[in-house]
Amino acid sequence: MSETTPSEAETAAAGAPQEEHADEVRRVRLGDREFILVGTAHVSHRSVELVREVIERERPDCVCVELDPQRYEALAKKQQWEALDVKEVIRRKQFATLMVNLLLAAYQKRMGLQLGIQPGEELLEATRVAAEHDIPVELCDRDVRVTLRRAIAATPFWRRLVLGAELLASVFDSPKITEEQLQELKKQDVLNELMAELGRYLPSLKRVLIDERDAYLTERMRQAPGRRIVAVVGAGHLQGICEALAAETEVDLEPLDVIPPISPVWKVLGWGVPILIVGSIAWIGYSKGVGAAGDNVLYWILVNGGWSSLGGLLALAHPLTILTAFVAAPITSLTPVIGAGYVCVFVQAVLVPPVVKEFQTLGEDLVKVRRWWQSKLLRLFLVFVLTGWGSLLGSVQGLTKIISNLFQ
Repeated sequence: MSETTPSEAETAAAGAPQEEHADEVRRVRLGDREFILVGTAHVSHRSVELVREVIERERPDCVCVELDPQRYEALAKKQQWEALDVKEVIRRKQFATLMVNLLLAAYQKRMGLQLGIQPGEELLEATRVAAEHDIPVELCDRDVRVTLRRAIAATPFWRRLVLGAELLASVFDSPKITEEQLQELKKQDVLNELMAELGRYLPSLKRVLIDERDAYLTERMRQAPGRRIVAVVGAGHLQGICEALAAETEVDLEPLDVIPPISPVWKVLGWGVPILIVGSIAWIGYSKGVGAAGDNVLYWILVNGGWSSLGGLLALAHPLTILTAFVAAPITSLTPVIGAGYVCVFVQAVLVPPVVKEFQTLGEDLVKVRRWWQSKLLRLFLVFVLTGWGSLLGSVQGLTKIISNLFQ
């Protein structure tokens, strides 16, 4: 059983050398094990220094970090983008996830550039210091792709649109933040207030991004070898992990790694709308003749293909990509298996592949509107979004017209 109560776990003295970092370093003792938690900001020089200081002083049996293997590879390998096969990402229908990942990473990188530091440097520093002293490292976070997909699944559709718009708007914002402001944000009362606000505004999102990961990180820390553990985590997780450790409740990680299935509502809509369109055209053909049915088919092709190819044109896509949009959109709109955006972005990636440098300069390119068309990488985003939206608009217009023709 634990030798500390939850309240004791939160306030356990970390020894005289740590008193100046009382808000950032917590000590939790459970039986014969001790967990030293270091709460950090992911774009802070001071956090990097604190991580090294604590690990070198404590010399733990194991160092746990708030990273999953994918994020660790992204931080540790400078040439990571050379190994990224964008076409394979598109084949797996993960391009939308890649877009969100890159946008979030680019936004954080811009904040880091203001302070002269790579985002997540303190997490990487923890692994470096551990290697210097032959201390095992445990990557304790959940796969970021699982977290994103669970977050999307848990967020109502209209909220996703709002969040997407806010995320895109934040790309063009230029926040000015200093080390002093970062330290203020890391104070527990400020963080608790921010977490509570997120919980009120989007409880499902907070549950996935904060609460679930608190539980996940805690259980992985419990499973780490050794009696003395140093864990380096974002300051926003510090309070939740302290409470979860002290509670000593075992967490089953398997359910937290499951990506929720698509809602039956979307499956019904995905197949119902195409069936409605095809059925309506068939009924028009039966009641008004083959010529009338042919006119409706032609209208469907023109509006769907026309709007999607216009999206490709606005994105300054390759001419063959624009042609692909015109041909693919009327077909993909009749199946929920794949969208026009995925078909078009794959063709664009084959014809005009992005270069490694564009991944490395994404943070700077995002804030310059003209770069969205000059960068081959950002143009992929434009092709994906604009051809997809064009196909959606064409589907709405085509469906409206076909349904109205039923009653004429």
